[in-house]
Amino acid sequence: MAGKYRNHSGMISVDLGELNPKQKLFCQARTRYVGYGGARGGGKSHVLRIKAFGGALTYPGIRILIVRREYPELEQTMILPMRKLIPQEVAVYNGSMHMFFFANGSTIKFGHYGTSDDDEYQGQEYDWIFMDEATQFTESQFRTLGACLRGATNIPRRMYLTCNPGGIGHLWVKRLFVSRQYRDGETAEDYTFIHATVDDNPQLLAASPEYVQMLDLLPDNVRNAWRFGDWDALSGSFFPEFTKKTHVMEPFWRIPAEWRKYRAFDYGLDMFACLWIAVDFDGRCYVYRELQQSGVIVSEAAKLMLDATPPWEHIEFTIAPPDMWNRQKDSGRSMAELFMENGVGIIRGSNNRVQGWMAVKELLKPLSGPQDRPGLLVTSNCQALISHIAAIQHDEKNPSDCAVQPHEITHICDAIRYFCVTRTLGAERVESPVPEDFEDSGMTDYDDEMTGGEMSEDYLEYGGG
Repeated sequence: MAGKYRNHSGMISVDLGELNPKQKLFCQARTRYVGYGGARGGGKSHVLRIKAFGGALTYPGIRILIVRREYPELEQTMILPMRKLIPQEVAVYNGSMHMFFFANGSTIKFGHYGTSDDDEYQGQEYDWIFMDEATQFTESQFRTLGACLRGATNIPRRMYLTCNPGGIGHLWVKRLFVSRQYRDGETAEDYTFIHATVDDNPQLLAASPEYVQMLDLLPDNVRNAWRFGDWDALSGSFFPEFTKKTHVMEPFWRIPAEWRKYRAFDYGLDMFACLWIAVDFDGRCYVYRELQQSGVIVSEAAKLMLDATPPWEHIEFTIAPPDMWNRQKDSGRSMAELFMENGVGIIRGSNNRVQGWMAVKELLKPLSGPQDRPGLLVTSNCQALISHIAAIQHDEKNPSDCAVQPHEITHICDAIRYFCVTRTLGAERVESPVPEDFEDSGMTDYDDEMTGGEMSEDYLEYGGG
């Protein structure tokens, strides 16, 4: 694919390279948000570079931002290849500013966006924004960048995303572009997704035929995600043992009264998350109810918890995060006291995160017993726990711990962690009393047992008296 560009010295031909059919669809999309990818080897980086360069040539004065989470990744995958792609007669690169300056007034800015870089993009204005490897960003970061799409020109404002399954942003990218489940203020017409795999990239297949073989040799879940772009195969990497097929069941019509029942919650003004768990005779645990609400104070959280618990349901105890016992500087009181004053008695959960996550993993593995079902099951009405436990990732610095980003999915996962690491008791079978042996009791047949034997003279005298 070739393009022509005129500068002060005349017409310059620019070779933009070849695009496959899926890459062409990406370049032709006109919605506000355009996603591309799904599997590895689909040509995401190449089409991103071409689209950004083509936009700078097509719209004089356009302001383009290409962002990735870490700058070294950006330099290797974007900056160096684009410096080779773009002739110096068309644009010059300023290394200290990380920007291309085009003779027609267009600019391409390269930026990184880590977890603590929110202030860097506040107030900035761009016409096009490219998020490379979008699943490495949180939804909050996506929205922060989206707010930068503004300006006084007539250039169409667009955001382009490349992505693969997995990463801290897996859940929101899947929701918006794959599952297409939209919330208030979101419009389906604003989102386009082009699913591409290595089979759509003939240039890579011709240059590296062994790449497909490498993908095919990966473990099943990783292969399905990286080879075929299956967004359900690699939802999260911390709990690969959790699957809907194994751990999710239909809600109970009635939970046996003999089963012991517990509550566990995590609390913060950003989110109050509570779970109800029943334990059967074999020690198997069933999460059968959940509650999530943001912006509630302690008294409101306690009321929500009590209102959601039917009066006939006996709760053995409620497990709370250990920071509930921290004293407030202004009042000297703790939130634990406030919960108890509002009718919810609580016990302190363990603050050992690694030990807690290992306890969750232990319950998720199959137990010996009927049908070899796992020790922790979740009813299908607990959608937040199901989706969040499937999406939570390893911490980058400590693989034995969960990542704390995206923060919005951690609360209900912390609640199940507090429960799993706390010692709870299963239900106890109450044996029915065994009746005395008929022969030992002096009764010789059914009539004697049911009537008490023949009438005595005392009975006759009493009855006639």
